[in-house]
Amino acid sequence: MATLADTGNTSAMDPVTLETPRLLLRSFTSSDADAVYEACQEADIQYYTPVPSPYRREDAEKYVKEVVAKGWATDHDHILGAFRKDNDALVGSFCLSARGRGVYELGYWAAKEQRGCGYSTEAARALCEWGFTALEAHRIEWWAMVGNTASRALAEKLGFALEGTLRNRSIANDGQPHDWWVGGLLKP
Repeated sequence: MATLADTGNTSAMDPVTLETPRLLLRSFTSSDADAVYEACQEADIQYYTPVPSPYRREDAEKYVKEVVAKGWATDHDHILGAFRKDNDALVGSFCLSARGRGVYELGYWAAKEQRGCGYSTEAARALCEWGFTALEAHRIEWWAMVGNTASRALAEKLGFALEGTLRNRSIANDGQPHDWWVGGLLKP
């Protein structure tokens, strides 16, 4: 169970800080650009997520300085970095994006060296719990390109129901259309 750490103003438009037993989920800062840049050099992140490819240092700086702030300021993309409490290592980026009244989409990527330890599940669960309570979400969706079995496994651990496959849903960084899975998690 995640707890809301002391964040001052906790309206949905201000970044929050969430805490789990092993992680701190907080807004990215300029000092996180190096870790974001390093994580996003991994081929699967560039293939399966909408990050720029190739991923440049400037992309990481823009992400931590502009994209995250704009997402919170517009109350559209609630982006938090997940960091390990024991060594402050970046686990990944986790986001709830507004998709309609009471509907949000969960998006995430995880640093390769942090995978397989349950950190991503812990972070995503905390963010979803926060979304159901603070954002009053009644539904959270998950989308992943077909073949991204790690993302699907994480979504299934969280209780998302696979609801279908959309053919040629979008063009990926490789310039080709790809099928996508979609799932949903309803408010408990």
